[in-house]
Amino acid sequence: MLEPIRRGDSDDLFEAVVSQDGVMRWLATGRADSRSAARAMCDDHVAHWTRHGYGDFAVRDAATHAFLGRVGLRNRARHGVDLGFAVQPLAQGRGIAGEAGRACLDLAFRRLSLPAVFAFVLPDNTASIAVLRRLGAQADGTAQSSGLHCLRFRFDPAGTAVAEHVAVDDGGADLQLIHVLGPGSPSDGAALRDGLPDPFGVNGLALVWDDKQHTLTAVSEGRLVASAGWLLRDMAFDGSPRRTAGLGGVLVHPAHRGQGIARTVISVAVEHARAAGAETMILLCRPDLVPLYAQLGWSRLSVPVTFQQPDGARTSPLTTMIYDLAVLPRPTISVDLRGLPF
Repeated sequence: MLEPIRRGDSDDLFEAVVSQDGVMRWLATGRADSRSAARAMCDDHVAHWTRHGYGDFAVRDAATHAFLGRVGLRNRARHGVDLGFAVQPLAQGRGIAGEAGRACLDLAFRRLSLPAVFAFVLPDNTASIAVLRRLGAQADGTAQSSGLHCLRFRFDPAGTAVAEHVAVDDGGADLQLIHVLGPGSPSDGAALRDGLPDPFGVNGLALVWDDKQHTLTAVSEGRLVASAGWLLRDMAFDGSPRRTAGLGGVLVHPAHRGQGIARTVISVAVEHARAAGAETMILLCRPDLVPLYAQLGWSRLSVPVTFQQPDGARTSPLTTMIYDLAVLPRPTISVDLRGLPF
């Protein structure tokens, strides 16, 4: 069975993984044979769960609750979401990595609606490569991961079988994300606002907004609880065109706020924008929301941002945040959204 890794798992992680040279030699972290390193890893895993709503799991024997290793989904700004696993030596050869990995892919594609999942493996790690291929991964070139030359593999939703025989505790959230083309329906928006007249704090700006090309909705126990939308457009950064995804309409029903749902929806929306070819993601938000997006890896722009309105170009009165999906220079002069705001 799979349970989100907790800080209290550090001793188990040390004994099963961190202290095992035969396991650590294949991981990007390399040799790290101290209990303090294991505690730091657990802290990092817990922070990832808080930030994205998914992450690494402790793999445990369903009968004995013995710690067998760790497996999970890791979101990395430059690479997207990748699948990683590390099984203690005494448990290897029993198909544990494959079953646990399949359960993570099931979570990624059928619960989170992620567009793709990647895996990075050292070229000589033939055992892990074999597991990835059995799970349906396709070779996808090479990449530098944590400073190491790795083979890259890609999983797509259509090529992943449903997981069996693995109980997954994903933190207690009963959340299903659904991605559709086009803007969300007015009735869905009204349901999420729940009578709030101006949930985004923009009504007084008298702006005309563009329709979204994609919508991501979140459903819990059969009820719509959150949504977000985005569009793709060539925008101008310091006068140069850049394929950019504009995020907007991030809204959580008042009764479901404070549960981390917005973080998961935003994280998955970013991955859809990446899959669609966006080099950067951008959003316009109220100043009070800046800390939330900063915690999720977004950064604030200090240059003027302009967009179009029926009466001509205007400078944005809202705070602008960006999320880099590629290694590109930050704008130092201006950003032109080249269209209506979103």
